[in-house]
Amino acid sequence: MSNTVIVGTQWGDEGKGKIVDLLSEYSDYVVRFQGGNNAGHTMVVDGNEIISHLVPSGILQKKMCFIGNGVVVDPVVLLEEIDYLGSKDVDVSSEMLKVSDRAHMIMPYHRSIDQAREIKKGDKKIGTTGRGIGPCYEDRATRRGIRFGDLLDFDLFGEKVLTIMDEKNFYLEKYLNAPPLDPQGVISDFKDIRNRLLPYIADVSVLLNKGMNDGKHILFEGAQGTHLDIEHGTYPFVTSSSTVSGNAACGSGVGPRHLNEIIGIVKAYTTRVGSGPFPTELFDDIGDAIQKKGAEFGATTGRKRRCGWLDMVMLKNAVRLNSLTGLVITKLDVLDDLDEIKICTGYEYEGRTMEYFPSSIKVLERCRPIYETHPGWKTVTSKLTKWDDFPESTKKYLSRIEELSTVPIKILSVGPGREATIMMESFF
Repeated sequence: MSNTVIVGTQWGDEGKGKIVDLLSEYSDYVVRFQGGNNAGHTMVVDGNEIISHLVPSGILQKKMCFIGNGVVVDPVVLLEEIDYLGSKDVDVSSEMLKVSDRAHMIMPYHRSIDQAREIKKGDKKIGTTGRGIGPCYEDRATRRGIRFGDLLDFDLFGEKVLTIMDEKNFYLEKYLNAPPLDPQGVISDFKDIRNRLLPYIADVSVLLNKGMNDGKHILFEGAQGTHLDIEHGTYPFVTSSSTVSGNAACGSGVGPRHLNEIIGIVKAYTTRVGSGPFPTELFDDIGDAIQKKGAEFGATTGRKRRCGWLDMVMLKNAVRLNSLTGLVITKLDVLDDLDEIKICTGYEYEGRTMEYFPSSIKVLERCRPIYETHPGWKTVTSKLTKWDDFPESTKKYLSRIEELSTVPIKILSVGPGREATIMMESFF
């Protein structure tokens, strides 16, 4: 298997965790390259559901996993997840997981600021998970962040915390009307967990490049989706990191020439968690039926996901931004009971057709989807294991996705388990 990047093509929640878990079998290393514990990957193994937020899904396949420099990591959440996975008999020892010494740490004041800001915004809140992701990325950009490597010199770590928290507490108290935090308490808490964290810290870039030189194959695991990208998404209703494939290189310390396959995960319909425009959103019984059958609740927040028809304007945008070489269609089985299925092929805006995803939120809010309608297949696809067994109407729906996107479908998923997967084309 060549080095492969997995990215979401919509607003996240496309089923990347299952596909990463599946493809990890053919990889040697699995790397997470952006985001934080605001993302959740759900995997079902032997009927058991396992959710990870920071540790790459490949850990279930007993593959060496890495958290790259592009990820912002809450150390407390990381240790909780290590304990959780350990309770599921998953080996998450420091021999199996490494965290980049350049990865920034989410500090307690990041969480406090994140939550207090949302409260202050009231009706204008953007729907953040409140995990401190944005404030941590802010400090990284303004060169005030604290990295995992700082734990190696704890005296320096303490000095940084004292200096930074003087400003953070002023901001919390005077602007956000939130209680301040005790700097010495923060330092003490990190002293208690430091020894557990130290064995996991490494120069991930060096290890990955050494591995490739030794013939290892790498799977790069993205979080969220293309349209939550800080630069290319529905700004400001986006995450705080770059979610597109190009960041797999920057966020892990691997040169871009090493990225061979770029696979986009596409849910057979579209969902979105939180606020922001959603042109194909359904507000009727069909939307409710998709939401219920698809069990569309956020893996991190538990919030109900908004549901709508597949949006090809979005997908074609993701194809261009990521240089996709293949698609994975997930949750096709959720559409099994529908009499007809729609695909959005363009937007109508002020009397004209738009074929490209607009950058303006105000424009996107006023776009109306242009649909083409396909007959439903009224067949239980979750029990099918071969392409030849699928109804013709299903094949035509999927072929139309390939035609409009200009990218081949390489994997088809018809259920949450590993076995509910049809390999359309081998790229191993």
